Amino acid sequence: MSDITPSGLNLAADRNQGAEHAALFPIEPGTMTDLHTRLAAIAGEHGLLDVAYRTIDTPVGPLLLAATEKGLVRVAFEREGFDTVLETLAKKISPRVLEAPRRLDAVAEEIEEYFAGTRHAFDLPLDYAMSSGFRQIVQRYLPHIGYGRTESYKEVAEHVGNPKAVRAVGTACATNPLPVVVPCHRVLRTDGSLGGYIGGLDAKTTLLTLEKAA
Repeated sequence: MSDITPSGLNLAADRNQGAEHAALFPIEPGTMTDLHTRLAAIAGEHGLLDVAYRTIDTPVGPLLLAATEKGLVRVAFEREGFDTVLETLAKKISPRVLEAPRRLDAVAEEIEEYFAGTRHAFDLPLDYAMSSGFRQIVQRYLPHIGYGRTESYKEVAEHVGNPKAVRAVGTACATNPLPVVVPCHRVLRTDGSLGGYIGGLDAKTTLLTLEKAA
């Protein structure tokens, strides 16, 4: 059922094989999409779909969204490599990964509202399975930084009760598995400069500019 396998992954070979099959066994346009939709629905009904994903277009480029039964587990920028992200999800959560857009409908809608400037906070169940320890503590704190506001890495370290862990806060932001929704883009250096960002500095600037304009 899975689109990917946690080991022995060879997407290029799989795509070549898929092209050969398509040439040998031609099918009507849309048939594969219909079959895939039915497969996703049946897998979901029988509890066989552990990670559903879809991609959406946004002002900061395409985003991959992935969710477990608990909630949104991953938001990824294209620069991270979607195939790599899916492979990591298969290894760390479950190989039962399938493109199933419907599970992500609510997420896609809220992200669209966010970029339209009509949503200032996300109301989504989140699954922090891709992080742990101090990193997860920091990431769980980040949504408390209000829309349009920023804090320094130092301030975040103080607010999570470990004022000396400034560098660790930077690492937690850099490895945030849920960017945009968990707003690590609101964390800046003490001098007000951007610091780093998993989606690139252009994306971080776009997000901060969007929020300042509200």
